[in-house]
Amino acid sequence: MHSPTAASATLVLLLSLVVTSLGCTPPPTGRPSAGNTTLNTTTPAATDKAPEPLEDPANLPADKTEKAVESAEVTPALPSEELTPVLTPDDLQGKSEEMEIKTDPPATSEELTPPQVTPTPEDAMKKEEAVKEEMAEEKPAPETTTAAPAKEEPAKEEPAAEIASAKTTTTAASAELASKGDPQDWLYWRGPEFNGVSRATGLPDSWDPAGGEGSNVLWSRDDLGTRSTPVVMGDKLFMLAAAEQGTPREGERVVCVDTKTGDIIWENRFNVYLSDVPVERVGWSAVTVDPETNTVFALGVAGHFQCIDADTGKTVWLRKMHEEFGMLTTYGGRTNFPIVYEDLVIISGIVIGWGDMAKPAHRFLGMDKKTGEVVWFTETTPLPYDTTYSAPSIKIVNGIPQYVIGAGDGKIWSIQPRTGQHNWSFSFAARGLYGTPIIEGDTVFMAQGEENVRPHEEDGKIVVDVDNTMGAVVAVDATQSGDISVSGQKWKVVELNGNRSAPLYVNDKLYVIDDRAKLFVLDPSTGEELFKKTALGTKMFSSPLYADGKIYTITENGRYYVLGIEEDGNVKILTKGRLPDGSGVASPICAHGKLYFATTAALYCVGIEGKETGFSGLPAEPQEVPVSEDPQPAHVQLIPAEDLIYPGDSIDYRVKLFNSRGQFLKDVDSAEFSVEGPATIDKSGQLTANKDAAHQPAYVTAKVDDLTGSARVRIVPGLPWSFDFENITIDEKTKKGEPPITWVGARYRHIVRDVDGNKVMVKITTIPKGTRSQSWMGHTDLHDYTIEADVMGHELDGQLPDIGLIAQGYEFILMGNESKARVLSWITQQRIAQEVPFTLEPGVWFHMKLKVSNQEGGTALAQGKVWKKGEAEPADWMVEVVDEVPNTSGSPGLFGNAKTGEIYLDNITVTPNS
Repeated sequence: MHSPTAASATLVLLLSLVVTSLGCTPPPTGRPSAGNTTLNTTTPAATDKAPEPLEDPANLPADKTEKAVESAEVTPALPSEELTPVLTPDDLQGKSEEMEIKTDPPATSEELTPPQVTPTPEDAMKKEEAVKEEMAEEKPAPETTTAAPAKEEPAKEEPAAEIASAKTTTTAASAELASKGDPQDWLYWRGPEFNGVSRATGLPDSWDPAGGEGSNVLWSRDDLGTRSTPVVMGDKLFMLAAAEQGTPREGERVVCVDTKTGDIIWENRFNVYLSDVPVERVGWSAVTVDPETNTVFALGVAGHFQCIDADTGKTVWLRKMHEEFGMLTTYGGRTNFPIVYEDLVIISGIVIGWGDMAKPAHRFLGMDKKTGEVVWFTETTPLPYDTTYSAPSIKIVNGIPQYVIGAGDGKIWSIQPRTGQHNWSFSFAARGLYGTPIIEGDTVFMAQGEENVRPHEEDGKIVVDVDNTMGAVVAVDATQSGDISVSGQKWKVVELNGNRSAPLYVNDKLYVIDDRAKLFVLDPSTGEELFKKTALGTKMFSSPLYADGKIYTITENGRYYVLGIEEDGNVKILTKGRLPDGSGVASPICAHGKLYFATTAALYCVGIEGKETGFSGLPAEPQEVPVSEDPQPAHVQLIPAEDLIYPGDSIDYRVKLFNSRGQFLKDVDSAEFSVEGPATIDKSGQLTANKDAAHQPAYVTAKVDDLTGSARVRIVPGLPWSFDFENITIDEKTKKGEPPITWVGARYRHIVRDVDGNKVMVKITTIPKGTRSQSWMGHTDLHDYTIEADVMGHELDGQLPDIGLIAQGYEFILMGNESKARVLSWITQQRIAQEVPFTLEPGVWFHMKLKVSNQEGGTALAQGKVWKKGEAEPADWMVEVVDEVPNTSGSPGLFGNAKTGEIYLDNITVTPNS
């Protein structure tokens, strides 16, 4: 919970931040730039209301691939195995990066028991909450603060906005695409209009999860509990869920369900690995489906991003976002949502990459939806305070397609979906934004529950002050460009804490459910509260659905509601009840006249048996401004924007031109190519890496008249590798050097020092949110290899660090304070973890060795040992693990928790197993 002490501490921390604003004209791909926004803290006026306490979001542990498909386990239509319901206890959401991961004494895989996810029985909690709700008096609604507009303008009627998707063929690049989608499909978790609105009619006013006659439950599955919102294409429902929970085979899966019968058609199962996420947060994201390619896009909690054939469940392509790009996967589970736009699938997250992307930032990747190739790669403000699970919306505003999302830097960003170039940014909170924006006409509406900010201009710069109020709802003018933190605000209601649930815009009313499950009805033109708020329980996570004149919703503490909307826009409760088990984290959806409610304990299909439903049709889509109105080239796109290859390999680059609005103009056949680094590139754009290149980058430039586009590529050889850091240059002033530039996630968190005449790499203790992290060295298709290193830990205030090696998705870690050596794959769940006693002596060099081998019969064997440097290697392995659902390939890498003492590494080798 937020307290005055916690809030003050946050403000003190923010006093040290002076952040220059991004000017919303991004650098060439892969070359991030700084901008000019300053973040200050001020004491708010005495008339400001003090914030009510809210739960503090989780503080996070910091933490070429060939496009070949890693084998994924696909299960055909068989009765699904029973799953333990996935619960989401509140007490797990506030864990900080400083928390120590505790483990039980050594145990075999068979002895590992399912985790205790909550100390309090859910039924008792619900009973207590029901009593509180019946007895408690309603508190007054929060005050509304409306910013005075910069210039009075007459009100204008705002047309309904629509998604610009594969259905919109407005450019040469997309003209040949024809959507096969049905308008009644629910392809994205917020629906075809990206706002939680369905145009279905004839839906029930009530439902009862107990089932039976009159319940309107057509079918249910109590083995398909999830926190993920499902999507529907045709007669198939798709969703993420935990797999084989509470067993050594535990992981994540995409499930395809027959919407007519509830039968499982297929499952695509994959591991959760090299991640801090607990099982309670598996399935955080939601899948997206694309009718044009008949594929499903799923981002797992560990960064396992794949394209799946919707008919067979087989993986079409796979990108390991953490190993390849450094995408953060954390204890909080905050995983973003993929979204399809024309020929791209767009994904984002906090990325701690390589080279000039080594510092953390909320970054965005536009990928070719058919191949997974990176088309564009862009970022927001470096060093954000939080990760985020804000989901994007895409609509055409003022004739321009806009991808709008809340970011980890506390800003709302609008990005051109075809290019990744920035349209505008709006400072909204001092921490990361978690809610999902909606776009109506030319206005973006969004809610948040963090510390509020007060942007203003000083000496030509936007200065962002932090006040002591919590939560707000804002209306932003999306027709502007650049940093619109001051000019773009239409109105803002403060102290309305809507951190999780997305707003609804219905019949010129804005419906907002706050984190305490209180529903507010606001005037969308002013922010004025129109009616007394409606209590819907005590905790809210999911977003509401509007369909057939009703609002359907489920609260996090297990209450379900059907609300009718009266003529004046107020709501009345038509039906309410409690789930028999589980809670509502996923959002309700509607497709083809059926409602779907996914809870942590079950999946329900709801409708009126035998009744024919209707569909009023999607509203007309706003049109893009014709390309002929802006034919001037403004952006060169060089594809692929990011790649990883072996020495001697080639890449065929392609060049596209776009105008300032992000509209495609033409393919370029005669660009002037150049490359900086160990590679050559010919006039056609074919790059060939030098055969002797090793762990080096190459930067590619394409020039078209006066415009240039850029791309990055890492050139990493096959095994064996050896690193002793002796060739690293040490700066004479700072006495520091930098680790190999091609290592993902290493440079920002490590330095190279001269120690006793030898150069060694040091993981330092002074990097905020980066003292506990992972890094990766190269190709993710490597397998059957051994990684070794000399390591040493320093003691700090009586505490010791944790030091680890990574191979093929497995880790061997020396747990300094726990005095153990452990082999595992999933850090927090430890489904196959094995450990032995081991004492890490401070200031003493040890030699670590981790070997991973794929075995006959489809298992993997991970073996670890450690001994003092200079002594003879022990004949036996200290700890061994056999994994029945193995990680079959993965990049070598390093793990370290240096919060309690620096980590020293030297003489790192990676060799193929003999």
